[in-house]
Amino acid sequence: MTKPFVFKDFMVHQDRCAMKIGTDGVLLGAWVPINDAVTSILDIGTGTGIIALMAAQRSHAEVIDAIEIDADAYEQAVENFEASPWGDRLFCYHASFQEFVIEIDDQYDLLISNPPFYAEDYKTSDSKRDMARFEDALPFEHLVIGGSKLLSNKGLFAMIIPYKEETRVIDIAAQVSLFPQKITRVKGTPTSEIKRSLLLFGRDQINFEANELVIETKRHHYTDAYINLTKAFYLKM
Repeated sequence: MTKPFVFKDFMVHQDRCAMKIGTDGVLLGAWVPINDAVTSILDIGTGTGIIALMAAQRSHAEVIDAIEIDADAYEQAVENFEASPWGDRLFCYHASFQEFVIEIDDQYDLLISNPPFYAEDYKTSDSKRDMARFEDALPFEHLVIGGSKLLSNKGLFAMIIPYKEETRVIDIAAQVSLFPQKITRVKGTPTSEIKRSLLLFGRDQINFEANELVIETKRHHYTDAYINLTKAFYLKM
């Protein structure tokens, strides 16, 4: 039995989710800019529901929707939503992103996704975990092109991806007239390689800000930047 993950303002049960809560989801949920103009948010591939819950804590958006394809994860996300202080604003759809894009006419002010992105050729014996982890469950092309259809005119689309895929994803986004508004590249320690890119896309072509975030100076010694980003959520920050 996997223990629930306890945050300052809510709790997340994750025993039925293939992908457990990790640094990527919390980073993205804390990093994404959310201002008062954002009235509707969509979390694509919600898993446990963590990013949607963080968005609910951080915003006054009346509509916070999520999509999850896996039946067990979907049920768990719904339960996590209902148990939270923001259950009246959170709603989860049980669908693939491709189905959702075709069937939904709504547009959102903010899209957020921590997509499955292991494109390597191996699979494990756990098909659910593979579904959550492997990019063939939701290729970047589907994510970006579908996302452009769901985005309101002034809307923004935030995602976290492997750093090595950054240029490719920016190129895909440009094909549907989405352009970087902000990029933060994430390193585990000051001397380690860049592992992740936090990307924010919008419809305006601008000179965007790019920076770096280092998580730890050494094991379990977190940087001030990381603490400041996540302290509203983690109990021990």
